[in-house]
Amino acid sequence: MFFYLSKKIAIPNNVRLKCISWNKDQGFIACGGEEGLLKVLKLETQTDDAKLKGLAAPSNLSMNQTLEGHSGAVQVITWNEQYQKLTTSDQNGLIIVWMLYKGSWYEEMINNRNKSVVRSMSWNSDGQKICIVYEDGAVIVGSVDGNRIWGKDLKGIQLCHVAWSADSKILLFGMANGEIHIYDNQGNFIMKMKLNCLVNVTGAISIAGIHWYHGTEGYVEPDCPCLAICFDNGRCQIMRHENDQNPILVDTGMNVVSIQWNHTGSVLAVAGSQRVVTQEKDINSVQFYTPFGEHLGALKVPGKQMTALSWEGGGLKIALAVDSFIYFANIRPDYKFVLVLCNSIGTPLDPKYIDIVPLFVAMTKTHVIAASKEAFYTWQYRVAKKLTALEINQITRSRKEGRERIYHVDDIPSGSLDGVLDYKKAIQGTRDPICAITASDKTLIVGRESGTVQRYSLPNVALIQKYCLHCRAYQLSLNCNSSRLAIIDISGVLTFFDLDVRVTDSTGQQVTGELLKLERKDVWDMKWAKDNPDLFAMMEKTRMYVFRNLDPEEPIQTSGYICNFEDLEIKSVLLDEILKNPEHPNKDYIMNFEVRSLRDSRALIEKVGIEDASQFIENNPHPRLWRLLAEAALQKLDLDTAEQAFVRCRDYQGIKFVKRLGNLQSESMKKAEVVTYFGRFEEAERMYLEMDRRDLAIGLRLKLGDWFRVLQLLKTGSGDADDSLLEQAHNAIGDYFADRQKWLNAVQYYVQGRNQERLAECYYMLEDLEGLENLANSLPENHKLLPEIAEMFERVGMCEQAVNAFLKCNQPKSAVDSCVHLNQWNKAVELAKSHNMKEIGSLLARYASHLLEKNKTLDAIELYRKASYFFDAAKLMFKVADDEAKKRTKPLRVKKLYVLSALLIEQYHEQMKNAQRGKVQGKNSQATSALAGLMEEEAQSTTSRFTDNAWRGAEAYHFFILAQRQLYEGYVDTALKTALHLRDYEDIIPAVEIYSLLALCACACRAFGTCSKAFIKLESLDSLTAEQKQQYEDLALEIFTKHIPKDNRKSELNSILEGGEGKLPTCIATGSPIIEYQFWMCKVCKHYVLAQEITNYSFCPLCHSPVD
Repeated sequence: MFFYLSKKIAIPNNVRLKCISWNKDQGFIACGGEEGLLKVLKLETQTDDAKLKGLAAPSNLSMNQTLEGHSGAVQVITWNEQYQKLTTSDQNGLIIVWMLYKGSWYEEMINNRNKSVVRSMSWNSDGQKICIVYEDGAVIVGSVDGNRIWGKDLKGIQLCHVAWSADSKILLFGMANGEIHIYDNQGNFIMKMKLNCLVNVTGAISIAGIHWYHGTEGYVEPDCPCLAICFDNGRCQIMRHENDQNPILVDTGMNVVSIQWNHTGSVLAVAGSQRVVTQEKDINSVQFYTPFGEHLGALKVPGKQMTALSWEGGGLKIALAVDSFIYFANIRPDYKFVLVLCNSIGTPLDPKYIDIVPLFVAMTKTHVIAASKEAFYTWQYRVAKKLTALEINQITRSRKEGRERIYHVDDIPSGSLDGVLDYKKAIQGTRDPICAITASDKTLIVGRESGTVQRYSLPNVALIQKYCLHCRAYQLSLNCNSSRLAIIDISGVLTFFDLDVRVTDSTGQQVTGELLKLERKDVWDMKWAKDNPDLFAMMEKTRMYVFRNLDPEEPIQTSGYICNFEDLEIKSVLLDEILKNPEHPNKDYIMNFEVRSLRDSRALIEKVGIEDASQFIENNPHPRLWRLLAEAALQKLDLDTAEQAFVRCRDYQGIKFVKRLGNLQSESMKKAEVVTYFGRFEEAERMYLEMDRRDLAIGLRLKLGDWFRVLQLLKTGSGDADDSLLEQAHNAIGDYFADRQKWLNAVQYYVQGRNQERLAECYYMLEDLEGLENLANSLPENHKLLPEIAEMFERVGMCEQAVNAFLKCNQPKSAVDSCVHLNQWNKAVELAKSHNMKEIGSLLARYASHLLEKNKTLDAIELYRKASYFFDAAKLMFKVADDEAKKRTKPLRVKKLYVLSALLIEQYHEQMKNAQRGKVQGKNSQATSALAGLMEEEAQSTTSRFTDNAWRGAEAYHFFILAQRQLYEGYVDTALKTALHLRDYEDIIPAVEIYSLLALCACACRAFGTCSKAFIKLESLDSLTAEQKQQYEDLALEIFTKHIPKDNRKSELNSILEGGEGKLPTCIATGSPIIEYQFWMCKVCKHYVLAQEITNYSFCPLCHSPVD
């Protein structure tokens, strides 16, 4: 950070100043002094020159108003920036509040206590309250509109300072004896502040200043110190809050008169005077510190006595009240940057994390060097394309040894493998810290605080030489051939050191290196030219000087930081202006300046002519000047001079261009080519069209990629336009709009350019799925774009369109996958069947499991049935029927479900027979093939219940329903016969229901013997509770006390019904056994009905298939 005096304003009649305050928001400067002097000034930049921006722009007084009202010396001035009020007080205790009205300041309020003098006034952070302290200990807190909020007399205390906390909850009162007391905002005493900076201090001291930064612009970092307290003896402490037990302690070493934070709380300025041994009188000085007590620099100020200082709102200027003058100083801050390795268009290439704090950074073509105070780290980041073979060889050798190394500043590396990546070195301290570094491709220079400069070789880091300078370097810079070092010290003095010159010192010893005699003061930036070791530019205050062989050219007025010096042009950037609004930088803040030789050459060419200019450039050769001459000669079609100049600046493309121009016959054609060379394309096109060479105009626009103009030229020209070129132009314009995501515009051009691929993409991005479908329909079969379009449809869930597209390009497998992905299983199975795909089984299994997960069992059954997987369908159907039976659903519904299950099993039997019949066709009889089918089916089937007794469930519920129907219709005898069949189905119908029904039927039929057996069975069932069994016993007792448990009439069929081995078939219509030879058998379920009974039925009573 550098500081220099820039302006001085004298107060009329040599009236001495006492105080000064700069309004941070509106820029007004108020200064007060003896004899009631009070002035309000305002500095404003007024310039028409676009290049004069920032600190370099001349500033004049736009306001200079003297405010009348005080008779005694004005001692205290404070601004209320929120309400645009100025509060002042004089030695008589008179307080005046001033307000701005129509561009001038007027009295708004006056207050005079007449008892004591005001020592300090302070507005709180939001401008709502003011605290005024008087010397006699009186404290008054008032509101912005002039009302008194509270007042207090602190007895026996002399007050001299006051400060509010940022949240307006705390007040600090500074006493005349140097103590600081902490009060709350209602005037209640809390505690005395501990002043660590006054430990071991003797004698009388007084407070020079208290400034509490309110955080209005944020803090430098979290928990940053913001309360500065300084005493007249130079001792200072910077605290995080009023109770900070570990404040930052600073000894400024001078007699302090005033302190103030800048607008962001990042720099504390301390003004005062210090004794210099070599001089009799004290020297005025302003010292600058960070919130953490680091010294940033000092500014010497002329004059006898400095009384006050105040920062400008932007933090780039400071105002100082000295005697009867106001001095202004400019501040050149060090802007902090993040280090990221990027290419020329700003793309980050290679991040690197290091464990040292990179206080200083330098970069060459192959290395990045970062240094802390104790150590420096080197990183070889890449091999540049333009390096020589020798350089590449050196770099690759060092790469094998390690691309990253770290060295301690006290080490003496020899260039071998001693620079390993050991961060322990960085932790070791040093008595002589690093203060600056610079590097070129061959040399690394490290400056230390003692003035020692260490020179290392690169890329293999070896300590070559140590030099001793008599200053502490702040900025170091090597010229392009590493022969000369520029040093800017912390005082802003620029000196130069020749690194390789051998000279004899005062003792007669031969030493390497010599300090040159050139010295410049108030320098804050410099840059060597990249292509000339004797050329450099430097910033001195607000002037830029260019030096050639240590001789300066006339200065240029600017305040920019120099970022590049090459080809006799200096690129400068106004960082101050950019960082006022860093999110929206302006190109105008980057400025280019030409050195005198370039300006003179241009003037000679324009005013005198090419020949004289050629002679001047011959005497002052530089590739940039030859290029300037070549371009001027080209414009005048002086091809010989142009060629010579291109040769001198080694521009091979330029030489080839001149040769090509020489081969052209037409003068107008030559002119058009030259105009094109200089980038004046509109003019060149117009010239081509005037020559009736539309093809050349189109060719020019093609090279430029200006497809809009190409299309325009193709359409406006006479004759047929080239169709392929027209198509290319339409597609290129479509690409232009597509790149900017203007899909609607892109579609129009892609349609004309017949670019189906990009058209599909545009339709997809626009979600114009109808357009996409039409495009898919218009494409021929097996077109390469169809799979892509199908995938687009699949991504948006349009299954049918996706399938059609996949089928059109002969990809049924992808079509099936698409259906599966979109859960369109029916479609998937249908496609798999129609295209005879082998994986239909696994597909069905996946779909069925998907349906079962969602409890859609009947859908899964239907799926299997449609796909002719009858056995799987039957298994699921049996499960459904069993589940329904357990739920005690209506018996008819359960019967139907069992019938459906059995029918599916019958279809499965038929399928197996047919499959086997197909296998053995032509070998044996039909009976053999059917038998083989059954054998295979038996081998495959694992669940005998399903295949062998498929109808058992249906039979059980059929007889269960039939018995109850017969009972209710009054056919008690047949009902009993039917109910007796149910004894065989205890595994399907709960036993309690079977024997309850049997007992009921037997009772109705007066077959009490059978009824008794049924009751015995019921009472022995484990599934019944004791209470239920008791109820059955009670009922049985009631019945059998009245009736003997014997069947009244012995049924002739009883023996048969209880039969065993030779059990007769049962009629499913009546439940009676069939003892006749005439009966009917169902073709589907293979069950029997009595011949006389079947005539009453059109459908089988069990399976409901039609009766033939």
